[in-house]
Amino acid sequence: MLRIGVLGCADIAERRMLPSMARQPLVEVTAIASRSLAKARAFTGRFGGTPVAGYAGLLERDDVDAVYLPLPRQLHVEWTLRALQAGKHVLCEKPFAARLADADKAVSLARERGLLLMESFMFLHHSQHARVQQLIGDGLIGELRLFGSEFGIPLRRDADGTPRRASTLPEVAAYPLRAAQLFLGPHLRVAGAHVSPATAHGPAPAGGALLTAAGGGATAQLAYGVEHAYRSGYDLWGSQGRLRLERAFSTPDEHVPVLHVEQGGAVREIRLAPDTHFTNIAGVFARAVLDREDFTPHTEALLAHSRLTDAVEQAAARPGPVQPRPAPAP
Repeated sequence: MLRIGVLGCADIAERRMLPSMARQPLVEVTAIASRSLAKARAFTGRFGGTPVAGYAGLLERDDVDAVYLPLPRQLHVEWTLRALQAGKHVLCEKPFAARLADADKAVSLARERGLLLMESFMFLHHSQHARVQQLIGDGLIGELRLFGSEFGIPLRRDADGTPRRASTLPEVAAYPLRAAQLFLGPHLRVAGAHVSPATAHGPAPAGGALLTAAGGGATAQLAYGVEHAYRSGYDLWGSQGRLRLERAFSTPDEHVPVLHVEQGGAVREIRLAPDTHFTNIAGVFARAVLDREDFTPHTEALLAHSRLTDAVEQAAARPGPVQPRPAPAP
């Protein structure tokens, strides 16, 4: 078993990853760290392991082979580097880094130390996406022309009714961006991107991107937001049909996926089996370390996503769209 220490008691760790790790036979959670020892104790009381006060203390432990890092995005690079320097493999929540330079630095250190650095895109390990890839490869909808995806989550309300955001825009945008790479390849170009102005609830409530596949061909139209009605899906539009998948990213373990296929004016459904993508990714991470697999595919995927994220943020930071010229006077 791979002995994992958890850096931080984040919501995603509590709701999804730690319960899923408990069901993964290749993983043992040996320690959980928090800035608050009381919070660490509350987590270990539910999920096992030793409570640790402070993140640095967990990295010093001999019973921790690897670290799962669900800390806020702005702490990813710092604590990943510290974990790698301490000789720990790292599974980091997405997105790992907005800047390609940060990703390069972390990957270089991981490769130098012979350690696995992997971004926790759990949705990639749900069997529904492999099925979609198979159908597309078999020509179900002909030649792929367009990949469209959206991920939006609503504001949450505190006990007193005050609305607040559940995530930041980069955390939500990461899903459609990574899904576009899954279906169109890792080397996408950014044709355009935007971020909406701040609201009373915080900066950057929404964004979008237009991407093109290397060598031309298919394009991707993506939309994402953190003050929206819930949407989580993608569709693939081909020369001979269209395929749509809902609940593509935040998929409950018991959810039965349904593919909606349009061909020649007819619509049919293909029902798939439920799957446990959080448990699956914990197993993929552990198996790579325990079996001494080649870590290169994982680090290359992290670099490709950081490169795309960096390019999208740069495009969104440029001046606004060009306004159409006024119509000539009659």
